[in-house]
Amino acid sequence: MTDFLTATARGADEVLLGFATALRAAGVPVTQDRTRAYLEAVALVGIGDRAATRSAGRATLCATPEDLERHDRIFEEWFHRDISTPVSRPRATQSRASAVLLPDDQDAGAGGPDQDDDPVRAAASIAEVLRHRDVATLEPAERARLAAMFAGLHVRLPTRPTARRTPHRRGDVDASRTLRASLRRMGEPAEIHRRRRTTRPRRVVLLVDVSGSMSGYADALLRLAHRVVNAGPGVEVFSLGTRLTHLTRALKLRDPDRAIAAAGDVVPDWSGGTRLGETLRAFVDRHGRRGMARGAVVVIFSDGWERGDTGLLAEQVDRLHRLAHKVVWVNPHRGKDGYVPVQQGIVAVLPHVDAFLAGHSLATFDALLEEVGR
Repeated sequence: MTDFLTATARGADEVLLGFATALRAAGVPVTQDRTRAYLEAVALVGIGDRAATRSAGRATLCATPEDLERHDRIFEEWFHRDISTPVSRPRATQSRASAVLLPDDQDAGAGGPDQDDDPVRAAASIAEVLRHRDVATLEPAERARLAAMFAGLHVRLPTRPTARRTPHRRGDVDASRTLRASLRRMGEPAEIHRRRRTTRPRRVVLLVDVSGSMSGYADALLRLAHRVVNAGPGVEVFSLGTRLTHLTRALKLRDPDRAIAAAGDVVPDWSGGTRLGETLRAFVDRHGRRGMARGAVVVIFSDGWERGDTGLLAEQVDRLHRLAHKVVWVNPHRGKDGYVPVQQGIVAVLPHVDAFLAGHSLATFDALLEEVGR
């Protein structure tokens, strides 16, 4: 069987970028971050392997089952054309990536010359496995790989209708414009003009528990918050622990690692105790009632372990629920086998939240973003 694509002077990135553009034209929301992740993934698996290149596109460019179907169709059309491109990047790059992605007992070259390419071809599959792994159980090398995969998350911020109406080809009849058009024609029938309400971004507030019981998830949750903050306007982030800390400014840094480091410098109670009721009361009193939470989508990331009064916690979540458009509680233990919401804090807040979701893996973060944007 011949190679998937043969070497010529035409650049590999040019062909891959053309494929990403064709996929976007077909209706798949391919962002610049996803395109960058796709190029990096293909560099790891090698563009000379057709099946691995296809898997890399499915893992980095697609977010829904419909996207996968479109991807496969465009992939067959695009790469079956009479084009050619250089094969994969130098072996040194692939070997270095394989050493990061695989356990120590699967180093490059351990299986002999015939098996030297197997780890590279498996890179896309490893990425898919990492999407469903509990982030608190990952090894340092796996955490580094997962951190790079956050760029592939699709963030669609929610919108809300406004009172203002603008001309549109569909919608309610605009009586004033229709009447003026008729008068300009001396009373003769004229085109019926229509209008509809415009929309504007709805505010999103993320409250992240950084107490000791959430320490295994704090880094991933702040990376998720950084992704949402930089996706558009109207996003605010606070940390919850023994006190309330505003993190939006720190997380606005474009580089994720620098943003996480800046947030860590700001938070004074990292991996400390938990006073959810008191910190939520501080948020509602200082920010929520003044407009930040009014009509917003509020997401609380916490396992529900509360040192203080759970009655106070329930009262503050109820206050928040009356102010906000939607309150979503995300518990990293929610998606684990055998989990039952028996913590007193969780039992107290469940009657006052609109959704109770899992939040322990990249796949659950994707589901959360769909819920927030819905």
